[in-house]
Amino acid sequence: MQKNMHNLPFKAALAVGITLCLCLPAGCDNGGRGNPPNAAASVAVEIIHPRTVTFTTELAGRISAFQISDVRPQVNGILQKRLFEEGTDVQAGAILYKIDPAVYKANYDAAKAQLVRAEANVLPTKLKVGRERELIKEHAVSPQNFEASDAAYKQALADVEVARAALEHARINLDYTDVISPISGRIGLSAVTPGALMAVGQPNPMVTVQQLDPMYVDVTQSATQLLRLRRSLESGRMQRPENGVGDLRLILEDGTQYNEKGTLKFTDVSVDKSTGSVTLRAVFPNPGLVLLPGMYARVILDEGTDDKAILLPQQALMRDVRGNSRVYVVNDQDIVEIRNILVGRTHAAYWVVLEGLREGDRVIREGLQFVRPGMAVTVKTPTGEPQNGADPRI
Repeated sequence: MQKNMHNLPFKAALAVGITLCLCLPAGCDNGGRGNPPNAAASVAVEIIHPRTVTFTTELAGRISAFQISDVRPQVNGILQKRLFEEGTDVQAGAILYKIDPAVYKANYDAAKAQLVRAEANVLPTKLKVGRERELIKEHAVSPQNFEASDAAYKQALADVEVARAALEHARINLDYTDVISPISGRIGLSAVTPGALMAVGQPNPMVTVQQLDPMYVDVTQSATQLLRLRRSLESGRMQRPENGVGDLRLILEDGTQYNEKGTLKFTDVSVDKSTGSVTLRAVFPNPGLVLLPGMYARVILDEGTDDKAILLPQQALMRDVRGNSRVYVVNDQDIVEIRNILVGRTHAAYWVVLEGLREGDRVIREGLQFVRPGMAVTVKTPTGEPQNGADPRI
């Protein structure tokens, strides 16, 4: 036991010596890898140059028909015929259904006869008034009799107007037995068949006609985005296209771009309380009927152009513990400085810088993990162009 205790210092020293021998070659031989001690870190920078950028926003929405008409009966009666083929195009004024007109034809004939009777009663009352007007001058007729005759004549004229209105009402009801299409468009499935009883005010339509060319696309934009755009336009940082809004592009559900371009129809005047968004309505031509009601789509909206946009690679942006944006900038002496900046929206792989950077600044975009403020660095060949062929439109 005593002998083993004396051997412990010797064994520990031997182990330390072996470890040093193993480590010394690795520490002495750099093998060409890494930077020598005290060597300046090598970084890649982005030289800031203002660019002309057209800003766009991609908004999601639904496609709806330009016009929709739910066809309902205007008179009661038994449906006699259906005069269209489901799924075809119909013109405004085309007869779609025929309701039994027998009762309404009889009412029309009766009203027509009533008008003839009323008109026939006008002439004798008119002649009587004329005669009594001459006789009253000679005091051959009392004023009371003349007034009664005059009132009878005026009543006869009124009866004619009443009969004429009744005839027009009967004609309208008779015409309503022909159920016509209010608009031109594509007609859907018929909800009724011959023999069904039609009723005025029934909740379910007989059929629906939709105008499919052009089509509406309703999208929503947040009120925050709308306010930001308005401030940028008012400050002069961005300019609208000459016609107030650029052509709209449409991305279909399968990810393909629609061939036709659309225009902005209107912007809603109120903000949805539940979502904080505003509804925008766009109109797109639909000559090939590619767009169908209910389809999901995305609209690319040109907001405006900034002629002096400052773009920063996204990988160059850092944030402190409070979330404030900052970057490392290399000064004229190749010394690293920290710079606080204010960024807005993104553009492809870039941030749009609102404050903090100016033309000619060299911002470190690669090698951030090796540098600290005040360090001297070696700058690689800089670039001021968007990487990977980034499109200057967003």
